[in-house]
Amino acid sequence: MKLTILGCHSATPTASTHPTAQILEIKGHLFLIDCGEGTQMQLRKYRVNFSRIRHIFISHLHGDHFFGLPGLISTFLLLGREAELHIYGPKGIKQAILLLLKLGKAYTNYPLYFHELEENTPQVIYEDDKVTVETIPLKHRVYTNGFLFKEKLEDRKLDVNAARNLNIDLSYYNKIKQGFDVKNKDGKLISNKDITFDPPAPKSYAFCSDTEYNPEMVPQIEGATVLYHESTFLDEHYHLAEKTKHSTAKEAAVIARKGEVGTLILGHYSGRYGKLELFRKEALEIFDNVELAEDGKSFQF
Repeated sequence: MKLTILGCHSATPTASTHPTAQILEIKGHLFLIDCGEGTQMQLRKYRVNFSRIRHIFISHLHGDHFFGLPGLISTFLLLGREAELHIYGPKGIKQAILLLLKLGKAYTNYPLYFHELEENTPQVIYEDDKVTVETIPLKHRVYTNGFLFKEKLEDRKLDVNAARNLNIDLSYYNKIKQGFDVKNKDGKLISNKDITFDPPAPKSYAFCSDTEYNPEMVPQIEGATVLYHESTFLDEHYHLAEKTKHSTAKEAAVIARKGEVGTLILGHYSGRYGKLELFRKEALEIFDNVELAEDGKSFQF
């Protein structure tokens, strides 16, 4: 599982800071999470093969999280895209995007599907044989969701040498991987645990951007491999976080600790702060495994 930060700053973009957008590589998928202004330029800058993007997840309809989407859709059109594109976001996103395309007479030459969200409880919005994606209801000034990406448990790994030594026929190998006990050629029942290795533990990634402190999410993200949580403000500006329905680095760390996640990544920084290390310092007082998102930075898990 690999996470690439394309942008991690709040509100107004600058020459050196870009609004929220991320690429999550998980089980062969290339998922785009949020699409702030300039996302396609960041995709090119960091050499992301964005023709592989089939699914885009938009947390909410504030410009620094989706204003890059019309441009990206149009670029796909100009490049002759044929593969279908699925967009998951709040109700209204379809109307907003299609109106822009209509006014510019820029109708897509590829299948474009919108999956509009309006539920206030967690919903599975994508699933295949390798991963699931579900919404994480957040609390912001407009309807907002985070997203929880979860790998599915793989089949058990066959210990080929053990199977051979125990005289098991090749025809049983797939059944063994599925977790069954089998009989060997002598008719003896062989326990599955004696001829397999445990599969790797499934990884999960929780994306929570633009929300006030919201402990209601904790049961859903509990044990996540990685949590990305907004930290727009430091604790000294708690009153601004409360007013704008954002979070502080300290509050993000409390969520990480309560959820017993593996790693906390902070982001969505206000431009009023000169040193990002201040965010990590504050969070480390609460939670001991803290990373800072930075434009262009990748994390491998």
